[in-house]
Amino acid sequence: MTGVIWLYVLWRFVWPLPWGVGTRLALAVVLLLISQYHQFTSRFFGSLASPELPQAVLIVLAWAFGVVLLLALLLLVRDVIGVLVWLPLRSAGRAILQGQVLLLSIGGLALVLSAIGVWQAIRVPPVKTVMVTIPGLPAAFDGYRIAQLTDTHVSRLLPGSWLAAVVARTNQLDPDLIVLTGDLADGTTQARADDVRPLKDLRARDGVLAIPGNHEYYADYASWMKAYRALGLTMLENAHVLIHRDGSPLAVAGLTDRQAVSFGQPAPDRELALQGVPSGVPVILLDHRPGNAVANARSGVALQLSGHTHGGQILGPHLLTRWANGGFVSGLYQVGAMTLYVSHCAGLWNGLAIRLGKPSEIAQIVLRAQ
Repeated sequence: MTGVIWLYVLWRFVWPLPWGVGTRLALAVVLLLISQYHQFTSRFFGSLASPELPQAVLIVLAWAFGVVLLLALLLLVRDVIGVLVWLPLRSAGRAILQGQVLLLSIGGLALVLSAIGVWQAIRVPPVKTVMVTIPGLPAAFDGYRIAQLTDTHVSRLLPGSWLAAVVARTNQLDPDLIVLTGDLADGTTQARADDVRPLKDLRARDGVLAIPGNHEYYADYASWMKAYRALGLTMLENAHVLIHRDGSPLAVAGLTDRQAVSFGQPAPDRELALQGVPSGVPVILLDHRPGNAVANARSGVALQLSGHTHGGQILGPHLLTRWANGGFVSGLYQVGAMTLYVSHCAGLWNGLAIRLGKPSEIAQIVLRAQ
């Protein structure tokens, strides 16, 4: 895919530039190396999920790769517009498709937008407050506040200092409950031992509940589950807990991720997770992927909290992410009688560290009785 992107940029950007052949060839080689940097980092510097390089290097690589990606997207938009204009107005369309000023402007815009996108990707996320009305919610839970952290993807790009700032901002909310909905860290437990340590400082009156995401399986799943529990996280692997307020219960259940099957681990089991939940008790389900929402709704779940999509990361291309996740990409959805909230997520995978129009977030979910 990245090779195809490079070829398109080569065809529509590099060769039309008003520069000498040698300069254009040199630029083509540089862009080729940038487009394939995942291959080099995964082979020589750790893994595809977590290259072990200094943060500054990863930031530069993220910016450079973003430039190539945005170049391709902007060129595609220009070409589509140019063809549409060319059909009725040949000269105007030709000016759009072949104009040198526009071409150089697109190059400059890609450089700037990529820098902005990387900054938005690695900053400490702001808080987004979401009100959710749950039918049958006991009055004792009206106003109950849940802080959702998801897809922190702690790595060399988003290290322990970043996570400590995220934890501090989350604790400032003084939540009743904190839930972590997967993809907490990238790399091995040994490589991330210091970086994930701030998780132990999360504080909520009813504790910290967590589930695995697909990235937990890419290193050593069993070791990560042990490490998270040692940090004080209650891992819900196809299980649930009951939270009581003034004698009234609320169930919070969690599922494993479907990636588990590829690694010989327990697959998501909704029936097992909900087994034993008393009849009539509202259920909040933690499911890393939002694409399971329709099936979860049929099981009587009141609220599903998910991540995984990162909100699509870039406005426009986020539509592809929505299509790949059953039509769910960010924000609130009503799925039958169930409410689904898909967070934009706090972090992201370092291999595509760019956000434009889809900012990161720490979600504060406030429950309301109907």
